[in-house]
Amino acid sequence: MSTPFSFKDQFIHRHIGPGSTDTAVMLEAIGASSLEQLIAETIPASIRLQNPINLPEGLTEQAFLKYIRKVASQNKVYRSYIGMGYYNCLVPGVIQRNILENPGWYTQYTPYQAEIAQGRLEALLNYQTLICDLTGMELANASLLDEGTAAAEAMTLMFNIRSKEKVQADSRVLFVSDEVHPQTLDVLKTRAIPFDIELQIGNALQDTLSDQVFGVILQYPGTSGEVPDYTSFVAASKEKGILTAMATDLLALTCLKSPGEIGADVVFGSAQRFGVPMGYGGPHAAFFATHEEHKRHIPGRLIGISVDAKGNRALRMALQTREQHIKRDKATSNICTAQVLLAIMSSMYAVYHGPKGLEAIGKRVNNMTTALATALTKCGYTVVNQHWFDTLKVALPADISAETVKNASEAREMNFRYFDANTIGISLDESVTYEDLLDLAGLFADLSGKPLPEISEPSTASFPASLNRTSAYLNQGIFNAHHSEHEMLRYIKSLENKDLSLNTSMIALGSCTMKLNATTEMVPVTWAEFGNIHPFAPLDQAEGYRIMFEELEQYLCACTGFYATSLQPNSGAQGEYAGLMVIREYLRQTGQGHRNVCLIPSSAHGTNPASAIMAGMIVVVVGCDEKGNIDLDDLKIKADQHAANLAALMVTYPSTHGVFETEIRAICEMIHTHGGQVYMDGANMNAQVGLTSPYNIGADVCHLNLHKTFCIPHGGGGPGMGPICVREHLAPYLPGHCVVPMGKPSSMTAVSAAPWGSASILIIPYAYIKMMGGEGLKQATSYAILNANYIKARLEEHYPLLYTGTQGRVAHEMILDMRGFKKFDVEVEDIAKRLMDYGFHAPTVSFPVPGTLMIEPTESEPKGELDRFCEAMIRIRKEIQDIADGKADAKDNVLKNAPHTASEVCAETWSHLYSRTEAAFPAPWVNANKFWPSVSRINNTYGDRNLVCVCPPMEAYANEVIS
Repeated sequence: MSTPFSFKDQFIHRHIGPGSTDTAVMLEAIGASSLEQLIAETIPASIRLQNPINLPEGLTEQAFLKYIRKVASQNKVYRSYIGMGYYNCLVPGVIQRNILENPGWYTQYTPYQAEIAQGRLEALLNYQTLICDLTGMELANASLLDEGTAAAEAMTLMFNIRSKEKVQADSRVLFVSDEVHPQTLDVLKTRAIPFDIELQIGNALQDTLSDQVFGVILQYPGTSGEVPDYTSFVAASKEKGILTAMATDLLALTCLKSPGEIGADVVFGSAQRFGVPMGYGGPHAAFFATHEEHKRHIPGRLIGISVDAKGNRALRMALQTREQHIKRDKATSNICTAQVLLAIMSSMYAVYHGPKGLEAIGKRVNNMTTALATALTKCGYTVVNQHWFDTLKVALPADISAETVKNASEAREMNFRYFDANTIGISLDESVTYEDLLDLAGLFADLSGKPLPEISEPSTASFPASLNRTSAYLNQGIFNAHHSEHEMLRYIKSLENKDLSLNTSMIALGSCTMKLNATTEMVPVTWAEFGNIHPFAPLDQAEGYRIMFEELEQYLCACTGFYATSLQPNSGAQGEYAGLMVIREYLRQTGQGHRNVCLIPSSAHGTNPASAIMAGMIVVVVGCDEKGNIDLDDLKIKADQHAANLAALMVTYPSTHGVFETEIRAICEMIHTHGGQVYMDGANMNAQVGLTSPYNIGADVCHLNLHKTFCIPHGGGGPGMGPICVREHLAPYLPGHCVVPMGKPSSMTAVSAAPWGSASILIIPYAYIKMMGGEGLKQATSYAILNANYIKARLEEHYPLLYTGTQGRVAHEMILDMRGFKKFDVEVEDIAKRLMDYGFHAPTVSFPVPGTLMIEPTESEPKGELDRFCEAMIRIRKEIQDIADGKADAKDNVLKNAPHTASEVCAETWSHLYSRTEAAFPAPWVNANKFWPSVSRINNTYGDRNLVCVCPPMEAYANEVIS
C-alpha cells in the first residue's frame, strides 16, 4: 500500500531523457500508439524475450552509493611494493578533479572531427612528445591498451618489417628475455599462436640467438629490478638482422640512458606511474614508440600537426589510412581505440612537474631504493640484482622463508612480490615516504633479529655509469610553463574549452552509443579502496572487487542470456579477438583445429576482419542485399563451400545498417549446421538489452562494449572495456592468467596484462545495472529505439533514408544518404563540418556506407535536444537547396567554408557572400549557447605530407607566446 513516504527518486527517470508527455508526442509523430507497438514493429517476434531479464530491482542513487561504500570497505588498501609494472603514484589534485572527474574531458568522443577536438589533441601531442623524449625514439602513438598488448603489437610490427633475408628464411622465432614481466609473456604466448611465431625465453646476455630469430624483446629495467647495459647486445643483434623491442619504465628513463640511444627499434611500456592510479589493473595508457621509417606499421593512432583553411596551426589524427578498421582484413592489428583519458592524465603529470620535477622524483625513488638495499644488506639479506632503479630482488637467509615474510608484512599491511620460497621482490615508488622506508627496514631488521640500521642518503650509483642519462628531455615550452596549480588549472581549462563533449550537446554517433555517463556511476572510481590496489595483491585483500566482479558477470550473463563471462578484454576489439580465440581454443581441444574459416558480412565493423586475421582465421566476405541484410543465398553458398573448415560467422545485431534482420535465427542455424560457431559483435547491444538477446538469436559468444551500452564514458577515444559472454560449451576456454589464479586447466592464456582488464572502471556498468534494474534496462532499450525512430520521422522527408526494417522502422540508429548532394558540389564532410556551427558533433561519417551519416541518439537525450538536432539538419538541408537553386554561391557558401571560428567572424574584414550571422549563428538556440570551433577546416593532406607528431621546440613556443 502506498504511503506518504513511499516516493523514490528512481534513477531510470534521470537516465532516460524523454518524460511521459514528450513520449506521447513522439509516438504520435512516428505513428505508433505505444512503446509496445513500436517495439513489436521493430524487433521480430520470433526473437523477442518472453520473460523479463533476471536482475534485481533498481536502486536509487543514494542507496547505491551507500551499498558500494560497503563493498569498497571490504577491499584492503595495503602499501604495495609488488612492482611488476604497477606502482602507487601521487595523482596531482588539479589533474584528478579537472580531468579524471570532469565530464568535459571524460565524455568526449574520438577526435575524428578534429576542429572541435583541439584540446585533447594538444594533450595527446604532449603525450607523444613525452614518450619520444624519454624513450629516445622519433615517433610515438597516442597510446595503446596496456603493456602486455603493447608487447604483442611490438612482436607483430617486428615480424612484419623483417628483412627480406628473414622473410625468405621464414624466420619465426621471437627471443623473449626472462626478465620480461610474466603477465607480458602470457599475452605474448596468446598473440604468437595464430601467427605461428615461436617464443624462445632465455637470458639475453648469455644465450646465443639462432638464425631463425627475427626479433628480441627485452625489459629495461628487468622484472627482477636488474638494469643491464644492453648496448653491445643490441648492436650485435642488429648485425644479424635481428630487431629489438624494449619494454621500459618512464620514471626510470628520467635517470637512465634511453632505449633509443641503446639502439632499440621499438620501445613500449606503461605510463601508469605518471599520475594514474593502479585501479586493480587499469585503465592505464600503454606507450609505443619506434623510428619514423616504420610510421606505416605503427599500431594505433598518431596525432600530427597540420594547418587549417586559414593557414593556422591545427592538430588532427595523422595518416588515417593506417586505421585498422579501414584496412579490414589487410590490417596488421585490430587496434581501433586507445587509452586517451589516461594518456592525457600522464601527459598532464609531465606538464605539471616538468623535466626537473620528473628527474627529482626519479632520483628520489632511486636513492630510497639504494638506501633500502644498504639497510637490508646490514640486516643479513642478500640483494641479488647487481644494479637497480626502484626494484630489489632479495634472497632471504636460510632461517627466514618467504612465507614468514609474507605473514609478517601483511600484518603490517605491506605487500611484496614472491619469486619463490626464498626470494622476494621489493619495488618503491614516489608515494614512499621516509617513514615508510623506516617501516620497511624495521620489518626486515625484526625478522633477522638485527637492530634497525641507519637510513641515509646514498653516495654510490645503483647502475653502471654507462647507463647514466646525459641526454636532455622535455625542453619544449609546454613542459616548462605550468608548474603552479593556478597555471595548470587554466591550461587544462583552456584545452577543455576547445573540445565539444556531452556536457556541451548531443553526440549522435551511429554505432558509438554516446549516452549519459551519470555522475553517481563515476564517483566510486576514484575512491582509494578501488584505485589504490595492485592487480597482483593477495585475493583476500580485494574482496570488494570479487563481490563486484561476480555480480557483474551474473548481470551480463542475464543481459545476454549466456552462461559465463570473462571481464579480461580491455576494449571492444580485444573482446572480438578474445571471443574468436575462445572459439579457436574450443575447436582445437575438441579435435576440430583444422577449422579456420571465418565468414564476415561486407557491412561488418572493420575491426571484425582485423580481429579474425589476428586470431589466425581466413576471412571470407559475405555480401549484403539491396536492403542491407545479409545475402542468404551468398551465405549458403559460402557456408557450403567452406563447410569442412568453417570456424565461425561474425555478425552484428541489429545490423550495422540499423535494422533487425528477420532471418537472424536461420542465419545462426545455417552456421551451426555446417559445424561453425556464431560470434555476435555487441556494438549494437543498446538495441537488445531486455527485449532480445544474443542467446535468443542463436549466437554462441559475444563481446559487450561497456563504453557504449553500459555507460563507461568514451574519454576522448578510450578507455573502453569489451568483456565476452559465452554459451556453456565455450566457458571452459575463457582466458586465464599466469599470476593470479583464475580460469580452468583448459583456459586459454591471457589476452590482457591484468586479470580483470581495466578493473576500476567496471564499477561504472555495475552501478548502471544496479540502479536501472531489469525493467530500467528494458526501458532504456525501448527509448533508444523510440528516439531513433523519432529522428527518422522528422528527417525522412528532408533526407533519403537508406535502410529500414520490414515494417518501416529502424533500430536504435539509422543511415541518411548524402550522396545525392554531390551534384551540387556538397559532400558529406561539408554537412559534418557545418553541424559544428550549430553546436553539434557530426554523426558517424561514411560508415558503413561512404557518403552517408549514421545517426544514433541513445535513450538519454531529451526531446528538446533531439528537436534542436533535427532542426539543425533541416536548416542545413535548406542551405543545400539554396546552393541548388542558385540562391547561394556554389563555392563561397556556409557549407563549403564551415566551420566558422570566432577569430574569422570577428575579424575587421568579411569577404564572404553571406553574413556573419548566417555563418556563426544559424539558429536561435545558438545565440544563447554558442560553441566555437577553435580552428577552421583542417588540411589533412598537408599534415600527412609534412608529418610532425611532437611538440615544437622551445624556440617556437617562445615565438608563439611573444606573438
